[in-house]
Amino acid sequence: MNKENNNYRDDRFAIANKEALIGIGLVLFNFIWWISFAYGLGGNDVSTYTYILGLPAWFFYSCVLSVIMMPLLVWIAVKLFFVDVALDDEEFEEE
Repeated sequence: MNKENNNYRDDRFAIANKEALIGIGLVLFNFIWWISFAYGLGGNDVSTYTYILGLPAWFFYSCVLSVIMMPLLVWIAVKLFFVDVALDDEEFEEE
């Protein structure tokens, strides 16, 4: 199709849009995870804290575990949902 045509639709934009939404979803999940543990478990009296590896549980779950978990989730998302897309317009230059 011709780029000047109003009906022109490049599938690369749909793919990029889907991948951006996945990225935003991962960021929102990370933020909700962090805030839930940091303020959910960390808002109590210090004398009631439980400890994991010498760290308060809220800190361990919100900071340490998320640093391990989020790269793993990003790797899974990239392997399952992201695709290689050619960024050049060679196919349109031929027309």
